[in-house]
Amino acid sequence: MNDAATLARAIKAGEICREHGITQAQIADAVGASQSQVSRILSGRGLRQSRLMEEVCLYVEQFSVGVTADAVRGNAELVEAIQAAWDGSASHARALSTVIRSLSVLRAKPRAESQGSKDRQG
Repeated sequence: MNDAATLARAIKAGEICREHGITQAQIADAVGASQSQVSRILSGRGLRQSRLMEEVCLYVEQFSVGVTADAVRGNAELVEAIQAAWDGSASHARALSTVIRSLSVLRAKPRAESQGSKDRQG
């Protein structure tokens, strides 16, 4: 991803945060980063393509339109994992798709939802 696209993605993530009331602390907690790191990424200051930048953007993007095809293609680690695991056949593609979809249960919940669950349990 080039610098202009990286900056545009980070700025868009900041806009999504404002639209959906997502806090930097919430993002930091979800991705295992500090609030100051999240702030730096969302503001575009000293921005570079990194694993943390990718995690922050993916976390935020799920609140908007979900993860886009461009985001998937831009995630080298994910593309490499699929290339290493897939044998190229249609049946294997379906099997990998099933496994990947089953991982959706691991998707981070918005803080308000997860807090509501804790309140109901406690």
